[in-house]
Amino acid sequence: MYPDSLNRVIESFKKLPGIGEKSAERLAFSLLSSSDDTVEEFGKSLLNLKGTIKHCSICGTLTDNDICYICSDKTRSLDTLVVVEDSKDVFLFEKMGNFKGYYHVLGGLISPIDDIGPDDLSIKALVKRVSDSKISEVILAIKSGIEADTTALYISKILEKQNVTVSRIASGIPIGADMDYVDALTLDSALKNRKEV
Repeated sequence: MYPDSLNRVIESFKKLPGIGEKSAERLAFSLLSSSDDTVEEFGKSLLNLKGTIKHCSICGTLTDNDICYICSDKTRSLDTLVVVEDSKDVFLFEKMGNFKGYYHVLGGLISPIDDIGPDDLSIKALVKRVSDSKISEVILAIKSGIEADTTALYISKILEKQNVTVSRIASGIPIGADMDYVDALTLDSALKNRKEV
């Protein structure tokens, strides 16, 4: 019922997670009523996003530089490393503002059913970081569940020979919950009450 160009924008918005028909229509009509400059800036931002965002060469989080601002910050604690599933989790910890160490992004979890093994994740890079640095504790900040437990067990076993404590954030985060839906207070409490794996 809409003109083709408007329909294409609506369909594009519907491809985003959490955006249904009504939300997609609202967003498309909002763009339609925006100034040409606003729409042009929006389009350039989207193109720029795909063209400039990459993974940090040290921790694996998203950045627009070779090394992210966290890994570039020499005031952070060198002895603690938080290991997360993906970059969204790094940003969640950073919003909380209480953790002053460094991060390592795995890029997923071990999942044999999905044909994802240890070699598909950045576990080798994690082991190298631990062996090449002064890290004394690796905190696994990954959700609960079979894949997460398998990943945590694998990492704790592979780091056994290193002089490092491997801990996991405490429960309090519901089983199966995505980290990006956890509030800062729950996450802070889980971090403080972590336990050794």
